[in-house]
Amino acid sequence: MPFTPYHFGPGFLLGVVLLPFIDFSTLIVASVILDLEPLTILMLQLPYQFHGFFHTYLGATIVACVLSLTIYPFRGYLNKLVSIFGLHQESSFRQIFPASIIGTYSHVLLDSILYGEMNPFFPLIGNPFLGLFQLVFIYNICIFFGILGIGAYLLRIFYSLYKPRQTGSETDVFL
Repeated sequence: MPFTPYHFGPGFLLGVVLLPFIDFSTLIVASVILDLEPLTILMLQLPYQFHGFFHTYLGATIVACVLSLTIYPFRGYLNKLVSIFGLHQESSFRQIFPASIIGTYSHVLLDSILYGEMNPFFPLIGNPFLGLFQLVFIYNICIFFGILGIGAYLLRIFYSLYKPRQTGSETDVFL
């Protein structure tokens, strides 16, 4: 799914539902960052396949590690940005790193089902996920997850607006 918004659907749903446990902004970035690889190849007209090394679990792990280390110093700024949308979060590296892994790995899995040139378990050659589901099904499930994510987001916002004020620790609607 080069440069499509489809990866946002599952990422957004997971980010909203798992908000207390993983970093929302990291998950959103991680779910789409791997598409910089095909974008670069296309724009620079490089003689490589679109879904190359970074569309493998090994490449995704490297990207997740670099992304986690890059986002960590900016977590305060990103938390303020996310809180504008009503998703207050105090992030730590223990929330950022799993979000990076979940986002990049889900990207590799979704693309592995669709693209034959991928070798998700590189250095092993082959793609055991290819053709597991049809392209239209994967696109529709990503849209469906995005709609569910919007519903979960709205539920979280409405709950936070209308819940009685509590003292002490806040409870989460999804716990």
